[in-house]
Amino acid sequence: MLEKIIVYVEEPSMEATLECLLPKMMKDADFEIRRFQCKDDLLKNLPDRLRGYSNWLPRNWAILVLVDRDDDDCQLLKQTLEEMAERVGLLSKTRAGDGNRFQIANRIAVEELEAWFFGDWAAVQAAYPRVPSTIPQKAAYREPDAILGGTWESLERILKRAGYFRTGLRKLECARSVAAQMQPGRNTSPSFRAFIGAVSAAAAL
Repeated sequence: MLEKIIVYVEEPSMEATLECLLPKMMKDADFEIRRFQCKDDLLKNLPDRLRGYSNWLPRNWAILVLVDRDDDDCQLLKQTLEEMAERVGLLSKTRAGDGNRFQIANRIAVEELEAWFFGDWAAVQAAYPRVPSTIPQKAAYREPDAILGGTWESLERILKRAGYFRTGLRKLECARSVAAQMQPGRNTSPSFRAFIGAVSAAAAL
C-alpha cells in the first residue's frame, strides 16, 4: 500500500492546484510537493534530485514528475523525462508497463495547467459564477488539450469578459479558487486523466 508520493512541479500554480486535488484523490497516503522556479529549472536540476532517491526509495513510495508541455514536442519531452529516470536507475511507469510496480511516473499537462480547468468547467463556474456555462460546447474549447492561442490567455479573456481579473489573470489565486471546486472524476482533459491514472496506479503499489 502506498505510503507517500513525492510530486515535482515547475511553478506555484500547479503546486497550489495539487494541494487541493491530491487529498481528493488519495486516501491514507501522504504526499509532498516539491516546486522548482520554472520549467527550465526543473529540467536542469531534476536528475540530481532523482539520483538522491535511486538507492533508497522505499518500496511503498512513488515519485511523480509533472511539467507543462507548452510549445515543446510532447513525445520528445516525455522521452527526456524517461531518460532522466533511467540514467539514475529509477523504474518508470512507462518502462514497467501497465499493472506493474514502478518507482516514478512522468506526466505532462497539455499544453499547460489551465487546460485542466477547461476540462472541469463546472469548477470554473463554481469559482466564478458569471462565466458562461456554454464554454465547453464552443468549438474552440471543446477539447481542453487542443485549445489554440494559449490556454491561460484564453481563460483570462473569458474571465475578463465576465468581469473578473480586469487588470490581468492572477494565476495563483485562480488556481486555488478553481482547484478547490474540481472533481477529478469529471475532468475531460486527456492529460489530466493521464495524471490521475498515474496517481491511482501509484496508490495501488
